[in-house]
Amino acid sequence: MNDSYGDGTRVVHSVSGGPGEPYGAQPVFASAYHLGGDDFYGRVGNPTWRALEQALGSLEGGECVVFPSGMAAIMTLLRSVLSTGDTLAVPSDGYFLTRRVVSEMDVKVIEVPTAGPYPSFEGVRLVLLETPSNPGLDVCDIAALADAAHAAGALLAVDNTTATPLGQRPLELGADIVVASDSKAVSGHSDVLFGHVTVASPELAARVRELRTSNGAIPGPFETWLALRGLATLDLRLARQAENAAAIYELLKGRVDGLRWPGAPEDPAYLVAAQQMRRFNGVLTFELPSVEAVDEFLSRLEVVSAATSFGGLHSTADRRAQFGDPVPEGLVRFSAGCEDTADLVADVSQALGLV
Repeated sequence: MNDSYGDGTRVVHSVSGGPGEPYGAQPVFASAYHLGGDDFYGRVGNPTWRALEQALGSLEGGECVVFPSGMAAIMTLLRSVLSTGDTLAVPSDGYFLTRRVVSEMDVKVIEVPTAGPYPSFEGVRLVLLETPSNPGLDVCDIAALADAAHAAGALLAVDNTTATPLGQRPLELGADIVVASDSKAVSGHSDVLFGHVTVASPELAARVRELRTSNGAIPGPFETWLALRGLATLDLRLARQAENAAAIYELLKGRVDGLRWPGAPEDPAYLVAAQQMRRFNGVLTFELPSVEAVDEFLSRLEVVSAATSFGGLHSTADRRAQFGDPVPEGLVRFSAGCEDTADLVADVSQALGLV
């Protein structure tokens, strides 16, 4: 797909078939195939995987490998790159499960806040960034950190879950690897667990595929098709979600503590985010005074649902500390969905007692 086309055209046509084919690849459920073609066994390859890999790879500018979850993608990536005794740099404020898992690996782990300051990467094998971070929504300069990592002989990977392939293209900014949980905005309908790795190096892509096959970390064809189907509307959903997030931000500005949304000019991350992100999404965070205040807020919501995860059609909110994130007890992660903006603003306003 020509890069000069807009996001809507690119995502719609990235999942479309050619002449005589259906609009969008269909799920292929076979576990065994007649020998002589591209496929011979279901754990090694699947036409539905390849359709989604081609679509995501075209959007991110690299070679994509899909997985049954974001954690499966991250773990396979780490096993593909790291050996015993290697040093790994991870965000101290990123996804908590990633930090927990790497702490149990036989590698040296350096934790650095997403916003820095960053140490020298000398001796580091892999630098894993998460920008915007989840749930703090801090942002780091991908291009500058890619230069620093490469100068030290390290690889740079970016968890692009929050930004999505339309919001940010880390490979174009100098990163070597992109990893993401597509259970969030890419699939977009809260009905599938999914993940992917996209890399600039064909050799590393082959290694990741080899480990996916040997470990059996393969997605089901139906789940792959759901992710492919959801991807086609990513442009439309992101536009509404960002519009809603901006409206909620304006409602809450000056009325709650710790309000963060990188798309707001007042946000500390805005200058860097605006430089490297192509568009913003619907995730924002804020703090209420206590656990009880969050519980009351969630109980009074009518349009917004209390649920974890983010990036879906439905607006959701959750208190992150209950899941192990090192954040204030009253921090709320709010995922703006695709409801009418006026309805969403009215619901949040009444739930907080602002009317």
